[in-house]
Amino acid sequence: MNHATLASNPLVADLAALADPVRLRLLALLEREELGVGELAAVVQLPQPTVSRHLKALAAQGWVVSRTERTSNRYRFAAGELGAGAAALWDVARRETDGWPALAQDRLRLARLLAERRPTGESFFAGAAAEWERLRGELYGERFTEAALAALLPADWTVADLACGAGTVSARLAPHVARVVAVDNSPEMLAAARRRLAGRRNVELHAGDLAALPLPDGGCDAALMLLALTHVEEPAAALAEMARILRPGGRAVVVDLLAHDREAFRRQLGQKWPGFTPRGLGALLTRAGLGAVRVAPLSPEPAAKGPALLLATAVRRSPSPRTPRGPSPRGERTSR
Repeated sequence: MNHATLASNPLVADLAALADPVRLRLLALLEREELGVGELAAVVQLPQPTVSRHLKALAAQGWVVSRTERTSNRYRFAAGELGAGAAALWDVARRETDGWPALAQDRLRLARLLAERRPTGESFFAGAAAEWERLRGELYGERFTEAALAALLPADWTVADLACGAGTVSARLAPHVARVVAVDNSPEMLAAARRRLAGRRNVELHAGDLAALPLPDGGCDAALMLLALTHVEEPAAALAEMARILRPGGRAVVVDLLAHDREAFRRQLGQKWPGFTPRGLGALLTRAGLGAVRVAPLSPEPAAKGPALLLATAVRRSPSPRTPRGPSPRGERTSR
């Protein structure tokens, strides 16, 4: 069979149309919802010309169809128009790609996009709500909401800010709790935190590694670990230490990356792990001695360029059998 015959073969043509991960992602999205080029570009985080090029290739082979709405085209998956061979091929492709991290990220962004849509009949109320949000911000600012939420924390709590970085979260916590113990292993970050937290008498700064915290057993009522777990060699050890420093009933909160396949992004940020699945992170928290584990993806913010995030919460069930490694200093107070 010569090259021209191969090119005109429907199976070969269908395989060629699907032989690109971006096209598979686009088809998976369009199978769920009719979307415009701009919406697709926002969901898959690629330039519109790139998305348009892939849509053109898929349309030429009959995988997608479009209609004009005002000045733009709306695309949908051509499920009813596919032949038996193409439909069978798509069934295989759907099964094989269902677990792709990129598709999980796409689905979260699609869910956010769809949630932002309003039925026509609700347009008046949507406009009124948007105007109130704008007016409220202009008149009163935005910090009062954060202050109100932070005030829900028990005022007598000791909270650990693990991998505290430049101290941004510690500074927000300090006015609302009795004591903040902040830990980081970067001298530069600790120096920045020391400057930001100067004068905060209820904040202590510690130099230490997440897998060997310089804190005593059961000394904290809550512990936060924000965007840090992907950077450690042994996430299980870091979470075990997090559990160790909590009192029984103490709360753990972890925010980190949802599993993704952006290898260049991972290397650029020096991450050891390409994020976590909800089930995987939940299992790590459970093995660390934490209970009441809840893990769920967070809806991506519209302007966010990085992978989607997940939020995990848990409670320490019982004292950890582990003993602390290394010294347990009181740390340096930020008032010097």
